[in-house]
Amino acid sequence: MSIPEIAGQARPPRVLVVDDEPQIVRALKVVLREAGFEAVPAETVSQALDLAAVRPPQAAIVDLVLPDGDGIELTRSLREWSEMPILVLSAVGEEEQKVSALEAGADDYITKPFSTRELVARLQAALRRSAPEESEPRIEVEGLEIDLAARVIRRDGKAIHLTPIEFDLLRALARNRGRLMTHRKLLAEVWGPEYVDDIQPLRTHIARLRAKIEPDGQAGAGGHRLIVTDSGVGYRFSG
Repeated sequence: MSIPEIAGQARPPRVLVVDDEPQIVRALKVVLREAGFEAVPAETVSQALDLAAVRPPQAAIVDLVLPDGDGIELTRSLREWSEMPILVLSAVGEEEQKVSALEAGADDYITKPFSTRELVARLQAALRRSAPEESEPRIEVEGLEIDLAARVIRRDGKAIHLTPIEFDLLRALARNRGRLMTHRKLLAEVWGPEYVDDIQPLRTHIARLRAKIEPDGQAGAGGHRLIVTDSGVGYRFSG
């Protein structure tokens, strides 16, 4: 997918880059420029909010640790008025902060040190997802056909029966294709906000769903291709 298809405009899409490490900012400016974006750097929460308010960017990449606050606070503030994609940068071991950032409204996260190809791919995927959907999507991947509007699922042309809970889980994951869905977000969306701490039933239903939709030999192999586990955080439909 080309950048003009994402943005639909002559100027490069502007990405707010919020990090107080100069070497990270320099690297991101180069990577984003080569990918067809314009990086708008900020070192603090207050500077980032000022820049975003004056000229709203199309997306943001936000470090979790900042001099005058954190990326969770910044994400929550941006979400008060903007639906732009937000990716957070985190260090290894900051699992609780990652979950908190996602629950505050971040779309995805990248762990430092990060792959530049992965960062650009995640950013482009987030921008695609932010485009308005006119109808429920149809998805075809690795022999799996998902027609959300008709509530029809097929594997290699054969209809698959899903329970209502399994279908609702698949719909939530598929509509956020490529995006990490936290345990709490999936539980709230499928079961309701009063069940956000009941993780074991979620794991059980995900296992049953995988057994029905994953390619042959993959459902129990630990190398799931369609519904990928992000340990301790949630699940991602990567098809």
